[in-house]
Parts: sequence; C-alpha cells; structure tokens
Amino acid sequence: MIYKKHGMPEESDIALCTVTSIQGPCVFAKLDEYDHKSGMIHISEVSPGRIRNIRDYVKEGKVIVCKILKIDNQRGHIDLSLRRVSDSQRRNKVNALKLEQKAEKIIESVAKEMKNTLEKLYAQITPKILQEYEYVYECFEEVSVDSANLSSFGIDKVVCDKLTTLIKERIKPPEIVVEGYLKVVCYDADGVDKIKKALVAGEAADETCEIRYHGAGKYHVMVKDTDYKIAEGKITNVISAVEKAVKKFDASVEFDRKEN
Repeated sequence: MIYKKHGMPEESDIALCTVTSIQGPCVFAKLDEYDHKSGMIHISEVSPGRIRNIRDYVKEGKVIVCKILKIDNQRGHIDLSLRRVSDSQRRNKVNALKLEQKAEKIIESVAKEMKNTLEKLYAQITPKILQEYEYVYECFEEVSVDSANLSSFGIDKVVCDKLTTLIKERIKPPEIVVEGYLKVVCYDADGVDKIKKALVAGEAADETCEIRYHGAGKYHVMVKDTDYKIAEGKITNVISAVEKAVKKFDASVEFDRKEN
C-alpha cells in the first residue's frame, strides 16, 4: 500500500504495525502508515495478566493494531500498547486500510489505462485530497454519491473524468440502517391476529422494512437507505402505519429507537 501519513502520530491514535524484533521484555514494531517510524511495546502492554512467553502473543513479521501510548518528540521514541486496543478499534482500523487499498486499486486501473504508473498518478492526485481527508477512500466515497468533485482538487480533467467513472462503478453508496424495538399490546381475544395485521401494514409502508419478533412482546424494526434523513423518514412512516392500523382496535404501540 502506498498510503502514508506525514509527521508523527498523536497519543491515543490507533496504528497498524508490523513486529520487527523481540528483545527480552520488549517488542519493537514499525508503524506501517508512517515512513521510518517505529515504536516499542513493553511486555506489560502486550496482554492483560501474567505472560510466561511473549512469543505466544507476538512474533517477528506479525501485523498488529496498536494504540499510541506516549511520544517523546525530542528522542523520537514511541510507546505502543497492544492490549489497550478494543475489538471494534481493531476492526475499524483494518477495515479502513482495506478500503484505502481499494482506492489505490482504482487509481492503479486509471494509471494503466493512461500508460502511467500507480506511484506517479497517486503522487499527482492525492496530496490535496489528503489535506482534507484522512484517507483517499473517504473522498472517493463522497464522489460516488456526488457529495464531492475531484475537479476541486485541481486534478486534470481527463484523469478526473476517468477516476469519477470508475469510482461510481466500484464504490456503492454506504447503506444507512435505522432500527429500534416496537411493542404492540392488544387485549382482545384475537389480539395476536390483529397485531400481525398491524405489523404487516408497517412492513408495507416501506419496501426496505423488516419486522421480526424479538422477544417479550417486542419486535425488531429496521429500514435502510443511503441517505440518513430519508431512512429516518422511512421508519417514521412504518411506525405511523402500525399506529394507524391499531386504531381500529383496542391496542397500544410503543417504539424505542436503537442508537447506533
């Protein structure tokens, strides 16, 4: 991957690293997103609890996700932690870099078409992009939904047009999910059938809506869209449809939004 960050990382940043050596209680690793930057993980920051053999957790050449604990700018020392990285932080970092590789593949395809090299084209188009975005992919994602225009970064029109076409072919707009839990209570003798009819009415209000039994009288409701405001409107319509349906009989409706 060509992508590199400039300067020094900041404390608490999450970084992709590759283990270069293990010396006694210390693990040394290079920071893959930075040129010529490396750090050290003390054995106490490898994993919680007592460690009998540090090589049970890390070995030379292993790619790991670490947290920047402390930086000594004068000496250039960077202290890292492996154990302080949560599962979600690890997944997010790995996923972000996979997407960045996808962005580079798009640039590479255009470079080949124009009989250029990936390295040269990347150097031409990314400096200004990376002044506004942490990753090139973030910019490309906005281009795919017309929220950004590559021409604003001073990119040659021919290159801009080819990139934009390929971006829209390969990057699908991110899908927004809005969900929550719906509780419908009916005390009529045939209440179960009436609740089912009300839920069917809710699902019919939007083609992306899914309503599934969750338990304890609650139902999981979910809608999808590429636009957050539209997704919000969709779930409002679904709940309104259910409420309208239950007005025909003695029932109550409660909806608890699930925060993502």
